Amino acid sequence: MTSTHLLSDADLPTPPGDRYFEDYRPGSTYEFGHVGVGEQEIIDFARRYDPQTIHDDPVLAAAGPFGGLIASGVQTLAVTMRMYVDHYVSHVASLASPGIDELRWPRPVRPGDRLRMRVAVQAARVSRTKPDRGLVHTAVTTLNQDDDPVMTFTAMNLFGRRPGA
Repeated sequence: MTSTHLLSDADLPTPPGDRYFEDYRPGSTYEFGHVGVGEQEIIDFARRYDPQTIHDDPVLAAAGPFGGLIASGVQTLAVTMRMYVDHYVSHVASLASPGIDELRWPRPVRPGDRLRMRVAVQAARVSRTKPDRGLVHTAVTTLNQDDDPVMTFTAMNLFGRRPGA
């Protein structure tokens, strides 16, 4: 898999290696990417994890509802997760994720697409029962090279607070 890189860091106060709950400011938006998705990568992933002809058989997929091979939504989620962990999630204070909400795939990912992600911090609150941590809600959008959204969801992450905060 291609490594990802930061596209815009205007609001990002600290690198992931020194990022704590306090650094996730509601209203801030960041973009990360690009990751290319190749045909063989789509086929290999599908054969292992989501063996449907729209994902693993170019000939049958061409006659299918999408007119060609498309990536599994789970693969799109995995590619997005890599960008999310590389660039957004704290490498020192990430504690857990209670889940994601509203996962959608509005468009398919096709061979040759280049993906990037946009994250927008929606809310951040300190835990009432464990004040050494906080919960951050983030709107995540994965976009293709044409700026079309191919996946959206809301992520929830628990992050430790900065020591001394």
